[in-house]
Amino acid sequence: MAATLSHLAPFLVFHFLLLTVQGSNNPDFDALVAFKTASDTSQKLTTWNTSSTSPCSWSGVSCIGDRVSRLVLENLDLQGSIHPLTSLTQLRVLSLKGNRFSGPVPDLSNLTALKLLFLSRNAFSGEFPGTVTSLFRLYRLDLSSNNFSGEIPATVSHLTHLLTLRLDGNKFSGHIPDFNLPDLQEFNVSGNRLSGEIPKPLSSFPESSFGQNPFLCGAPVKKCASDPTKPGSEGAIASPLLPHNDNNPTTTVSSSPSSMPKTSTPTSSSKSHEKGASKISPVALIAIIVGDVLVLAIVSLLLYCYFWRNYKLKEGKGTKLFESEKIVYSSSPYPAQGGFERGRMVFFEGEKRFELEDLLRASAEMLGKGGFGTAYKAVLDDGNVVAVKRLKDAQITGKREFEQHMEVLGRLRHPNVVSLRAYYFAREEKLLVYDYMPNATLFWLLHGNRGPGRTPLDWTTRLKIAAGAARGVAFIHNSCKSLRLTHGNIKSTNVLLDKQGNAHVSDFGLSVFAGPGPLGGRPNGYRAPEASDGRKQTQKSDVYSFGVLLLEILTGKCPSVVESAGSAYGGVVDLPRWVQSVVREEWTAEVFDLELMRYKDIEEEMVGLLQIAMTCTAAAPDQRPRMSHVVKMIEELRGVEVSPCHDSTDSVSESPSLSEDACGTSQ
Repeated sequence: MAATLSHLAPFLVFHFLLLTVQGSNNPDFDALVAFKTASDTSQKLTTWNTSSTSPCSWSGVSCIGDRVSRLVLENLDLQGSIHPLTSLTQLRVLSLKGNRFSGPVPDLSNLTALKLLFLSRNAFSGEFPGTVTSLFRLYRLDLSSNNFSGEIPATVSHLTHLLTLRLDGNKFSGHIPDFNLPDLQEFNVSGNRLSGEIPKPLSSFPESSFGQNPFLCGAPVKKCASDPTKPGSEGAIASPLLPHNDNNPTTTVSSSPSSMPKTSTPTSSSKSHEKGASKISPVALIAIIVGDVLVLAIVSLLLYCYFWRNYKLKEGKGTKLFESEKIVYSSSPYPAQGGFERGRMVFFEGEKRFELEDLLRASAEMLGKGGFGTAYKAVLDDGNVVAVKRLKDAQITGKREFEQHMEVLGRLRHPNVVSLRAYYFAREEKLLVYDYMPNATLFWLLHGNRGPGRTPLDWTTRLKIAAGAARGVAFIHNSCKSLRLTHGNIKSTNVLLDKQGNAHVSDFGLSVFAGPGPLGGRPNGYRAPEASDGRKQTQKSDVYSFGVLLLEILTGKCPSVVESAGSAYGGVVDLPRWVQSVVREEWTAEVFDLELMRYKDIEEEMVGLLQIAMTCTAAAPDQRPRMSHVVKMIEELRGVEVSPCHDSTDSVSESPSLSEDACGTSQ
């Protein structure tokens, strides 16, 4: 046995050294171990196995490569100092909310990649952490509910990308610096000891952002007093720092003894005045009192009307702001009202990834407006990106109907359909959360930046997009035989492209919530003739809309604004009628987009796709093919599945949103 152990001893030592070397290969391993040893006295970090070769699998830790990029340890009763974390130089997100860390914040200047810093609800003390102002990539900074004191430095203006600045619930004093933070969306310094006038650039934030600072003044809180050093302003408003004299409330007491008020004896004239005053009759005295009361009542009524009118105007303005399709940046998106029922986020396929508050706090960029509301690109605190559709004009009869329909749509999964990941339902707000598609829309690729210098959309890419969109619509039609689902809103702005240039149809299945008339209250060049009078959308109506989409791909023209001067119709007509008139007059070559004329040997394929499009846009619904047949016809144009698109589509990244209203007459 002893011999066996003696032989195993070198192997065990080597194995231990190997583990040590492997652990040390991660430059952040030692820092995290030191942090756990010093801070986790309650042993909450149970998954932090220090014998592990990599910390990237520990709870709350995320990595890019072998470096820690995200550390989220909230409400874990951690304490002490966070100094060991200052060596995590690739850290992008640091959230330590709701712990018991104390003392000054250490030097964070090494964390140059940091974008999100949340240290709220701890016991940090000392002055504002000055090294934070050197983190120029910072988007969100939350130091609320700590014990910081001293003045807020003006160098916070160096954080030019800052979206959130929360310093509320501390002991900061002095003036609020005149920050120059153009992108600031959330700001709060309430519950401190600040004084002086609120800088004008910050006056647009609500009064709650400055509350519990009794010596702050200026919009949006109380009006600042007049400067006592200016002529004519002496004693106008008594300073709260001066003693109050009930007998002589407007007397200002100087610090100079020689200027103290002197006690004077009554003169003969004052005596005669008092004597005359005593002779006023009771009737006159009552008349004076009644008159004063009436004047006071009238003044009070006028003031009440004035301030009530301003309040209603302000309230109306706030409602308009909320209705102007802007995401609300607030930790509590709805005011506390009696009887108000909060909704909940419902996720499909998997555990909950975020709360509603996380979604509404996310930095948002408007992607475009549609018939049912506005779509946004939302970047969450953890770096994930989603698309959020805020339903505005949808006519929803009840919560149960909405939830049942969302359950159907949430189960649809196909490579050419944008997946619905979650939804939120409340009386005042309805949100849909989708996968984000980063590579623009078909509308942008066809119509954006028309003119010199534009990179044309080549024929292979157009054909691939057409085939992918057709597969997506056909899948929606065939996904539930009993319900006979429809897309209901097929158009080029609802065909999105991923990083590989694959087409994904979006905004599907919402036509059940549409009211009578065209979506968005304007003519729709994609709408089938039988649906233009407000009748319910059908799968055959989808086929017509898809046929218009194919004509848009072929012609490069917007569907509802085609000039037809010289044809049998004249004026402005919809795209199918214009194409029919041109083909009937045997000018078929005039139909196709001039940008396609540079490509050789594609005429037969273009004519084939044109025939498919014209079949889809037949006036009678029963003469239109099924979408599954449309897919087969498109794929047979080349005899094989459409080849991948060229690099030109992959180069379109973070393309600007383009409203359909921007597309005027055809080029």
